[in-house]
Amino acid sequence: MNVTRFAPAKINLCLHVGRPNVDGRHPLESLVVFARDVGDTLSAVRSEALTLQITGPFAADLPVAEDNLVLRAARKLADSARVAPRANLTLDKHLPVASGIGGGSADAAAALRVLNDLWNLGVSLEGLEDIAAELGADVPACVRSCTVRMTGTGEAIEPAACEPLHAVLVNPRAPVPTGAVYRAFDDAGLGAASLAVAAPSQTSTDTLRWLAGQTNDLEPAACVVAPAIGDVLAALRRLAPEALVRMSGSGATCFALVVDAAAAAQLAGAVQRAHPGWWIRTALLG
Repeated sequence: MNVTRFAPAKINLCLHVGRPNVDGRHPLESLVVFARDVGDTLSAVRSEALTLQITGPFAADLPVAEDNLVLRAARKLADSARVAPRANLTLDKHLPVASGIGGGSADAAAALRVLNDLWNLGVSLEGLEDIAAELGADVPACVRSCTVRMTGTGEAIEPAACEPLHAVLVNPRAPVPTGAVYRAFDDAGLGAASLAVAAPSQTSTDTLRWLAGQTNDLEPAACVVAPAIGDVLAALRRLAPEALVRMSGSGATCFALVVDAAAAAQLAGAVQRAHPGWWIRTALLG
């Protein structure tokens, strides 16, 4: 028996971040969407042990170590269900590592869903989300893999409406550790005292209008940690001045929202010609 799941890229269309709580964690508010056509793939077969093989264009950037999120998710699920963690896992890695589009979180969420099926556990979606919350702020949303509004410290998610959006995703191939960005964020004294952001309307036009008034609060700190992010944002704004351009998550991936698939293909081509070393993908979001 082989069970396979797509692990789609996660895009924070906006990300509002508050000052850290007493436990050091930051309150968040974000509208999160997922790419229908850009992501990793995780498959699993039964085995006598728990193993992980990584293939794909970014395999070399992600060593198989005990703290790999896929393996951690497998062990968490096994412990919760009180079963032995036995499976051969293969991760086909197409998303850049430490890139702000939830690659590791999406992979961990896919592991929970794949192994829930492979081991015939019957854990509910809500139960998987509870386990996911112990693995990282983005993992519960990635379990659901549909448009959600994320609040709390990432553990509180609720369905949100968003019409499909055409986008170009660009990463300068500069891994950006999330912890370093948050440290720069705190050192700069950034962060709202409270978060109270209204939800967007349901149509794509209204969503874009609403998004134009929102921000990714981590963007200034991320540009300090990885100046290449500023280069990406500047290039997208120069080549597509009419597009909504923003960074996703803690970076370094940025996105431009455009009117249709043809505009996305045209922009992706222009960015590729100007910066052949960058990772660039068109995507349908939502």
